[in-house]
Amino acid sequence: MRHLLAVYRLLRFSLHVLWGLALIKLRFGGLDAAARQAHIKRWSAKMLRIFGVSLEVSGLAARPGAKLLVANHISWLDIAAVHAVIPEARFVSKADVKHWPVVGLLVAGVGTLFIERASKRDALRVVHQTAEALKTGDTVAVFPEGTTSAGPELLPFHGNLLQAAISTETPIQPLLLRWFEPSERFSSSARFIGDTTLLQSLWSVLTAKGLGVKVEVLPAMATAHADRRLLAEHVRDEIQQALNRS
Repeated sequence: MRHLLAVYRLLRFSLHVLWGLALIKLRFGGLDAAARQAHIKRWSAKMLRIFGVSLEVSGLAARPGAKLLVANHISWLDIAAVHAVIPEARFVSKADVKHWPVVGLLVAGVGTLFIERASKRDALRVVHQTAEALKTGDTVAVFPEGTTSAGPELLPFHGNLLQAAISTETPIQPLLLRWFEPSERFSSSARFIGDTTLLQSLWSVLTAKGLGVKVEVLPAMATAHADRRLLAEHVRDEIQQALNRS
């Protein structure tokens, strides 16, 4: 029965992805930012529902405008979870996501900034690109762990991309993400770690029962004149403490 449900979800997901591509290719060019964000919010929320994911939201984000969202990272579905709450976010993502089948086209279509994490030169380019986006009033989202974790304990935060917020004196908005299941405070089905492939992770999510995600918006932080390494440690500590309480 669970495999039949997974196949049904997969069919719905495939159609939903095609619908998202059609929106981006045929509609986005003629829409203003507010209309695009409304589509992103609805599409992302429906994607979670297709997978049977319940969404819990707590805290209030600042109104649309320049801010750097900083979140912990567990699943390839994290972007959909954040977009269902804060649809104006432009993510910074590792470059190989751009080459994922179909998903890469969707991610690129909503204004994602791509980074070659192994290249210091490319990291500097993306810092400047992020700073320019913040200057124009965009909301940019980053996963400073640089990769996904198992959930309970955050990996060290890299401070490079936080420099874009410091140099533009843009506030940081920390976000806590926690995936859970009925018998697991930290979901094993949502994890995308180690040697797990995207297809294996997709099937794990498709067959999960009672999967949910909590998105908690933590108080914003000022960045003017901050040291990026100390700021990265401080943001990580705030998210970790919130995670321990959640």
